[in-house]
Amino acid sequence: MEELVFYLCAAVAIVAALTVIVQRSAVYSALALIACFCSVAILFFQLGAEFIAAIQVIVYAGAIMVLFLFVVMLIDPESDAFASNRLKKLTITAVPLAAILGLLLLWAVPAVGPNGSDSSHAATGGIEPLARSLFSDYLLPFEVTSILILVAVLGAMVLAKRTD
Repeated sequence: MEELVFYLCAAVAIVAALTVIVQRSAVYSALALIACFCSVAILFFQLGAEFIAAIQVIVYAGAIMVLFLFVVMLIDPESDAFASNRLKKLTITAVPLAAILGLLLLWAVPAVGPNGSDSSHAATGGIEPLARSLFSDYLLPFEVTSILILVAVLGAMVLAKRTD
């Protein structure tokens, strides 16, 4: 039964991710991304990482996607400003990013042990190991990310309040 749920959620995640890419409507792409986030959360739950699964649903599928939908509705991607040379720009951007992704996958695959798990880290999904790691090993990136998010919020407020 667990394998069936795994394969079903993996298939939903892949189909939803492909739908995000090929969908013409930005709103439908965002809704497909929510489906992808939820199926990944189920996969986290199956791995025993209940806290990560809950955060995946609450933060990404909840708050971040609501923000995306508001931004999409605010900028109106169906306008003429977004329609010109869209495919050409997408191809120019997609090819280098796909090459970088391929190189990252080639680099990451040998790090996985023979049983499919990373042998250098203990795979625990509880909150205590995550908090210890976050506030000891990854304290600087955590703080830099919080400053980056603060700057992004301030920039969004400045852009929203600007009057021409």
